[in-house]
Amino acid sequence: MSPAPPPTAPAASRQPANLHYRRVLLKLSGEALMSRAGYGIDPEVLHAIAAELKEVRALGCELAIVIGGGNIFRGLAGSTHGMDRASADYMGMLATVINALALQDALERAGVMTRVLSAISMQQVAEPYIRRRAVRHLEKGRVVIFAAGTGNPFFTTDTAASLRAVEISARVILKATNVDGIYDADPKTSPGARKFDELSHMDVLSRHLKVMDSTAISLCMDNSIPIIVFDLHATGNIKRVVCGEPIGTIVH
Repeated sequence: MSPAPPPTAPAASRQPANLHYRRVLLKLSGEALMSRAGYGIDPEVLHAIAAELKEVRALGCELAIVIGGGNIFRGLAGSTHGMDRASADYMGMLATVINALALQDALERAGVMTRVLSAISMQQVAEPYIRRRAVRHLEKGRVVIFAAGTGNPFFTTDTAASLRAVEISARVILKATNVDGIYDADPKTSPGARKFDELSHMDVLSRHLKVMDSTAISLCMDNSIPIIVFDLHATGNIKRVVCGEPIGTIVH
């Protein structure tokens, strides 16, 4: 009798050779979806992002997304004009739901199965956020889009990204921005700004670098979650990051 073949790893634990991070959380700002008019949602931008995410998903990467709402409404901006801060923040959370539904539509038209999970209950358009349900969706190969931030006022979508990353055991947070990493000054206004290839979480906090808010950075530091900051608009960058290419700036 021939010996039994060695047991194979479960599908969820197998990882393609070219995939460095199996489960990631991508943080997208609402501004990433903006049209040239400076507000709203650009269908062409959505289509381009969906095409990139489809490639990443095809690698076998388990992909969760937290999306902001700044292209529609910012709670902090509303509060500076006299609006009650809590009410303004709830309006900002609703803006993230609009963006999540738009991204879901673009991904599903590209043939990618998705689920939107909202921290604010609205069962006609999204599932309620339940941690175990989110993990199960990821294990089944669905892209999970987290909407409505944490569901609480006074917390940013950066903090929501850190919280969700911890809850789903993501290997890394991918912070997609308009620049190619973290600088010691704004590279758009300071031509001599120096780019960092690598930083610690404490470096970010002590230097007051505007990567994510301090609550989000502290949560990542306490739970040993690295953050990679990179340029969203360079085609193929999301795929390069999940495959382990050294682009942007890593905070760990």
